[in-house]
Amino acid sequence: MAKPSEEKVSFGGRLKQIGMVFKFTAKQDKWFIPLVVAAVLIPIAVTVLVVGLTSSWIWIPMGVLVTLLAVLLVLNLRSNSAMMNALEGQPGAATQILSSMRGNWRTKEQPLAFTVNNDFVHLVLGPAGVVLIGEGEPQRVKPMLGEQKRRLGKVIGQTPLYDIIVGNGEGQVSIRKLRTHILRLPKNLSGKEINSLDRALTALTARPQMPKGGLPKEFRPPKGAMRQMRGR
Repeated sequence: MAKPSEEKVSFGGRLKQIGMVFKFTAKQDKWFIPLVVAAVLIPIAVTVLVVGLTSSWIWIPMGVLVTLLAVLLVLNLRSNSAMMNALEGQPGAATQILSSMRGNWRTKEQPLAFTVNNDFVHLVLGPAGVVLIGEGEPQRVKPMLGEQKRRLGKVIGQTPLYDIIVGNGEGQVSIRKLRTHILRLPKNLSGKEINSLDRALTALTARPQMPKGGLPKEFRPPKGAMRQMRGR
């Protein structure tokens, strides 16, 4: 299945998105506003100085362009950092980061496996092959990864299969480096092979799995319900 095309965003919608990112970054990063101010004042000061020395107004449009580029550069760098700070330690953060990867990468929205303790195993498919992403307590995640590797092995055959545990411990990949780590994996599959494998994995993972560790309280039947069922 081909990767769905992204919906086109109008110019007004794009400006609205930039405004939302600006507000979010300013709230998360105390250095963002001072850096934006510097990105505006420094190019303007340089432009005024150059115009004064050369008496040529042609430098003004160039100064405006440099100012806009400087502000966008600061926004891009600081917003990425702010997003990572906000997502770090949050359940399901990996899928939010990986779903925006460029190229022929597909991240399944629903986890392959999960527990009531917020442990997750996510599935990512792309040029490198199949990648399993584990989030949560490593002692619980490792058996879950092993179980899913055995399950997927019946479908993917000789396709390369990688497993990653998100975290800051030894042998783990931090949430900040996760996207870069995956993009650096060797290219093993063509676009046609990815599409074929995507169909097979979609069929396999369409069956929902119950969470491990018991049902959450909101899904448990009321007290006495099981006795009434047995008495019928």
